[in-house]
Amino acid sequence: MKTVAWQTAKLIGAKEDEIIFTSGATEAINLAIKGLANQNRKHIVTVSTEHKAVLKTCEFMETIGFEVTYLPVASNGILDLDVLNKNITDKTLLVCVMMTNNETGVFQSIAEIAKLTHAKNALFLCDATQAVGKTPIDVQALGIDLLPFSAHKFYGPKGIGALYISAKAKIKLVPQLHGGDHQRKLRSGTLNVPGIIGLGKASEIALSEMKSDQERISQLKDQLEKALLQFEGSFLNGNNAERIYNTTNICFPGVNSEQLILALGNISVSNGSSCSAVTSEPSHVLKAMGLSDEKALSSIRFSLGKFTTSEEIDETIERVLSLLRQLSQ
Repeated sequence: MKTVAWQTAKLIGAKEDEIIFTSGATEAINLAIKGLANQNRKHIVTVSTEHKAVLKTCEFMETIGFEVTYLPVASNGILDLDVLNKNITDKTLLVCVMMTNNETGVFQSIAEIAKLTHAKNALFLCDATQAVGKTPIDVQALGIDLLPFSAHKFYGPKGIGALYISAKAKIKLVPQLHGGDHQRKLRSGTLNVPGIIGLGKASEIALSEMKSDQERISQLKDQLEKALLQFEGSFLNGNNAERIYNTTNICFPGVNSEQLILALGNISVSNGSSCSAVTSEPSHVLKAMGLSDEKALSSIRFSLGKFTTSEEIDETIERVLSLLRQLSQ
């Protein structure tokens, strides 16, 4: 009999008993990082372009005696593996590197990062919130110890997510919510049953439709990029080859992205993390990639989905280019 845990686990190549249900990726990240606080090793390595859920949790860990190393990335958003390897020491407990960046879509070399991490006997946490349900993932083959994700990123309900925990990580993790010892004593509290059922079904659908979604959405993204990059001076933020198929982040120098976003009205785009919405602060991800405040504030992220149509892409291109011409005068 297929259980919800089985449906969810199958999506990422895990086993049923390796899945803990949470309220979303943020809670899962907090459990994964804070749950290791009682270990003897007190060093964490992460990347400056991580989601704020990871960065702010790491900042908290610094307040309780942990040392955290925040690694830089190249201008294309890629982490230098030699730099990573030099910063993992015999004191390192955990390495946190996201699979796909939420603002640029850039992929990191997850399998290679896992090998470097395990060679130093550290654990590897990979935030795959932007990748789960969109691209094939096998936590066993990739060597991931902890993998958080949220259902709403692949059309499941909001307010539900999960944390994959390997056998190696499980014996070191302590709960952050105490109570009735639910979910193998790792996350107490009454379960969000409707949300969990929705997560399981969304996982099943995502697995069955992943290939066709990728083929169709990739074509739409290429259509959008090709047209918008015709605007004078515009350029792509992030590695062109190693990106997830539904995300593009483009800089339009001299154009205020906040004005553009507001003028677009019913076309939903952002100038940073979707969690932060429209903000006057430059993206920490783009700044970490070497962009100036001005260019970071002139950048727009476009995210396409399974319900995006070619007609909507045509309309977006027409309206964005028209507004760019107005705003750049």
